[in-house]
Amino acid sequence: MLIEPEITAAEPKYYQVKRHLLEFIGSLAPGSPVPTERELAARMQTSRTTVRQALGELVVEGRLVRRQGSGTYVAEPKITWPLYLASFTEQVRASGFTPSSEVLGTQRIAAGAELAARLGLATRAPAYKIERLRLADAWPIAVETSWLSADRFPGLTRLIRTQGSLHAILAERYETRLRTGDETIETAPATPREAGPLKVDVGTPMLVVSRQNFDTDGAPVEFGRTWFRGDRVTLVTRLGSRKR
Repeated sequence: MLIEPEITAAEPKYYQVKRHLLEFIGSLAPGSPVPTERELAARMQTSRTTVRQALGELVVEGRLVRRQGSGTYVAEPKITWPLYLASFTEQVRASGFTPSSEVLGTQRIAAGAELAARLGLATRAPAYKIERLRLADAWPIAVETSWLSADRFPGLTRLIRTQGSLHAILAERYETRLRTGDETIETAPATPREAGPLKVDVGTPMLVVSRQNFDTDGAPVEFGRTWFRGDRVTLVTRLGSRKR
């Protein structure tokens, strides 16, 4: 049951509400509904604007999740996502979940100048664009787009619809193994393209990981961009001292 939060003069009112809500949702099971803004404002004797600001920050932090047309819920536990060169399938299994994918679309396109440079192709050379929804224990956690050379990997779009792991297909069908990769991490609001499959509102903060993968000879193989739900994934990396 909600109780009136203790007032601390040094704290902004919305932060007092947020602190109290943290205690409240900590007592609820993941997936539990949170009372509406109107109900919370009445119970906590504050304005809906203050409650909305506190709820908004908890959504951004991944502690709550909004479902369009349904309400606000306590977020499910996050998946720890180590940043190392491995397939989605391998990483999800290593975190103790069952991976699955849905192909959202495949295209054969003419590579623009930037994509051609990333894949080591001539401008306008044919490339595959593969878009997939990535799930863990049937929960959607990411939308992933991969671009690869169509000449180097003929028939790839057909294979990806029947086999789960792109990395496995490259190794088993094309004798191509990935050795190194470069990654960048950004944040961006979800567009309608990501929001629909991931079941989040447009504008929800997302973790965007871009990766360029290279084979054992150092040749570029794949350029990919993955939009992760920030409320479902925590990115983790191990740091070492800088070599001199």
